[in-house]
Amino acid sequence: MREEQIPEIIGSGIFPDDDSVSLIDSENSVKRIDLVRSAVKMTKDATRAISITALETIREGAIFMGVIGSRGELTNPFRYIDAPIWEESQVPNNMISTAYDYCEELTRREAGNFYHSFKYLPDYERKAICAYYAFCRRADDIADGDFIDIFPGGSSDDPESIEYRDNIFNLSNKNTVLDRVSYNEKMSQLFYYRKKLSTAYQDVTSTDPIFMAIKDTVNNFGIPKQLLDDMVSGMEDDFHSNRYVTFEDLYAYCYRVASTVGLVCIEIYGYDNIKAKEYAESWGVFMQLVNILRDVKEDAERNRIYLPLDDLAKYGITEDDILYNNEINNHPGWKPFVENYIRRANEYRDKAFKLLPLLDKSSRYSPAAMAAFYSSILKKIKKNDGDVFSKRIQLSKTEKILLAGYVYIRYRFLAV
Repeated sequence: MREEQIPEIIGSGIFPDDDSVSLIDSENSVKRIDLVRSAVKMTKDATRAISITALETIREGAIFMGVIGSRGELTNPFRYIDAPIWEESQVPNNMISTAYDYCEELTRREAGNFYHSFKYLPDYERKAICAYYAFCRRADDIADGDFIDIFPGGSSDDPESIEYRDNIFNLSNKNTVLDRVSYNEKMSQLFYYRKKLSTAYQDVTSTDPIFMAIKDTVNNFGIPKQLLDDMVSGMEDDFHSNRYVTFEDLYAYCYRVASTVGLVCIEIYGYDNIKAKEYAESWGVFMQLVNILRDVKEDAERNRIYLPLDDLAKYGITEDDILYNNEINNHPGWKPFVENYIRRANEYRDKAFKLLPLLDKSSRYSPAAMAAFYSSILKKIKKNDGDVFSKRIQLSKTEKILLAGYVYIRYRFLAV
């Protein structure tokens, strides 16, 4: 938390102690949760760990470490540094370069279609986008996977992390879709992830290569902290809810986990027209809506339904139909529901494509390729009458190559 501690949120008089707590407007609760999140900041005292100096780094040989291990595995180049922050104001350029190398290698290995769209960007943009992708990837690996982020001086038993997660737990009406042990561990992990993010906007620098590269990216492109904070908040939201009643509820989630990505990307690509922000927001919503429809089966297996329950109910579809009905494709309401869902997604797609003329030609291919890949997946779902249960809908390697070639020629060399 900040050195100048935020007011105690629970049991301090900010909230009444009687049953009127339940009447507090949910919007105010969200604002208080965001206050707790935004208060997270890196300090030497809070981490209870020493900082590293240039001399110590050279002595340990950290500058000269590579990002690929002897067996071809991705390796943290600064793994032997036993401190969470770099003490001096200037980080050596070769360490920053190595940090970018780590992010690009992580992206190349894990991003799939995304990396293909990144690699034709100008070098300085590609490195920045890879740093941002690595930031998002690791947050997702913590929230939705089994990745354990090592943070020197911190643990799930640390008083600061306990205060953080307990405040948010209480402000969320003590709702969590995880068991409490998993909730505590993952919330603590993301608490320290936020601490490292805070260094991108402070005088200190994280010794995590992802955040070392992110700090350089933030400085070069002026990326607002709120956009990165909101993405992590979207990951935390998944711990508290696995259902969305209305499309408006879902939109708020899509904004955090996807629209923020589009908004960060255009800061890197560059734009002159403020309308680019509106279109970038739609770009993120479109891609997330496609992800949600494509992954209905996988999400249901984890007891998650992102499809708006109110919209499903209009077509006579229940939660149990999604979770347990192997014949959902034969439900009379499923196909019309999917058709309406696709129409809505395509409205955001059409706005997303309006972004492209507002970008420099050297940067257009990247968002155009991603939007085109997702558009093609949506077309396949529609062609299959909404069947996303029999098999995972995806593009073949040949389809990707042909589509990529078409997009590259159109958006790099021809008028849009």
